[in-house]
Amino acid sequence: MKRTTHTLERFFKDKDGKVVIGQTPNAPILVWAVLLVANLFIHNSHIGTLQNVFLFVWAYLELTDGVNYFRKALGAVIALGIIVGILI
Repeated sequence: MKRTTHTLERFFKDKDGKVVIGQTPNAPILVWAVLLVANLFIHNSHIGTLQNVFLFVWAYLELTDGVNYFRKALGAVIALGIIVGILI
């Protein structure tokens, strides 16, 4: 049981031992959110494409520079979802 707890702690904690699930948004996710709102009012396929680009950039940054395994896994899942969505 102790090993499972340690593994879960490492999954959610950063190098300083703090639990990190959410963080202050960075530029790509903020631009994605603005484009999401814009797309509600202006239906344009270019905006949707830009949304995917900025969300993929955010996911890539999380995958490569995430502070813990949870953030890296989140980035991987989102990036994979975008890729699959484009291919289907």
